[in-house]
Amino acid sequence: MYELGKISRRVATVAGLLAAGLTAAEWKIDPAHSAASFSVRHMMVSTVRGHFGKISGTVNYDPDAPEKAQVAAEIDVASIDTRNEKRDAHLRSEDFFYADQYPTMVFRSKRVERTGGGLRLIGDLTIRGVTREVAFDVEGPAPPVKDARGNLRTGATATAKINRTDFGLKWNRALEAGGWTVGHDVTITVDVELISSGN
Repeated sequence: MYELGKISRRVATVAGLLAAGLTAAEWKIDPAHSAASFSVRHMMVSTVRGHFGKISGTVNYDPDAPEKAQVAAEIDVASIDTRNEKRDAHLRSEDFFYADQYPTMVFRSKRVERTGGGLRLIGDLTIRGVTREVAFDVEGPAPPVKDARGNLRTGATATAKINRTDFGLKWNRALEAGGWTVGHDVTITVDVELISSGN
């Protein structure tokens, strides 16, 4: 398969808010301007990229106690798009995500750590019913701005690398020259735009 990743009601990448100095509030992911993308090696010669177009979630954040922030997100597995219908159907099948049985991927935050120049969001990522702890490096957040309707918005990007086999995504084929058709390591990038639910 080709990855993943990001992700049950509050988003990984939202972690950037923890450094924004915003007042305590609940922010929601704007699904029209957010997505989770992924990349994985194919036949050891190229990189296949795709994304999940349907993502939702919220973040509860108090700037006076960032370690208590609650971040979560949910991704609709069936929204996967790698620009190849046959491949997408295979990824939704039991060989990979098994979307009929496990329709969503979920991320729930556990803690936030400050790094040299940013933040690291650590939490539980559940894919295909398997939960593993994952750390996302966060870029952002962007300075909050008001849109044309007066809603306050901000955004961030979070990136993590996982081994897909840890989540039960084990399908593969050996190559005659050695190696595998699909790489094990998957890079996940979650881009989110957040809107204040208080506006």
